[in-house]
Amino acid sequence: MTRHPHTALHLAPGDSDIPAPAQPALRVVQETDAVDLAAAERAAGQFLHALGISTETESLRGTPGRMARAYAELFSPRPFDLTTFPNDEGYDELVLARSIPVRSVCEHHLLPFVGTAHVGYLPGRRILGLSKLARVVEHFACRPQVQERLTKQVADWLQTQLEPKGVGVVIEAEHSCMTLRGVQATGSSTLTSTLLGTLRNDARSRGEFLALAGLT
Repeated sequence: MTRHPHTALHLAPGDSDIPAPAQPALRVVQETDAVDLAAAERAAGQFLHALGISTETESLRGTPGRMARAYAELFSPRPFDLTTFPNDEGYDELVLARSIPVRSVCEHHLLPFVGTAHVGYLPGRRILGLSKLARVVEHFACRPQVQERLTKQVADWLQTQLEPKGVGVVIEAEHSCMTLRGVQATGSSTLTSTLLGTLRNDARSRGEFLALAGLT
């Protein structure tokens, strides 16, 4: 992750010409090894052949390449700027983004799990651009994951970068590794949560977050 400067105009009293620099935005980029699509396509073809699936038919001939590109997309989050703004009005109530789509891949079977995330925080000195809550979820979801880790990574990262009074993250997802194989528990979902700061320690704040997230 690297920083690059963003500048905005903040005019001082009695001064109409001198801009004051804003706090630099954090450029968020996932550090990964270079993607070799050609090697991934060859490996996908070998994988299918090892399972007794021929790729010689017209409909399956391009499948190894499609598999390689699909997984490359699943594991490649989009870079973004974590844009924050001064909390000039001293807003101290809960900010909550509900039903953020979650799409990830179980690291144990490389099968997808999908669902929604509810992410909230109690602002401190700075507030966050609302779309960035969804960006942070996507950033950590685009890799082989387990839901428990994903939930905690999103909460811990927001706590570190934003320094709010509290953070709450709840994820509810359906896992293909449970519904399509093994126990085949069709329709089951998994719920995980991480609460930090005031949202963990204060019962009223915790209850407000869970109620607004639709969990009580």
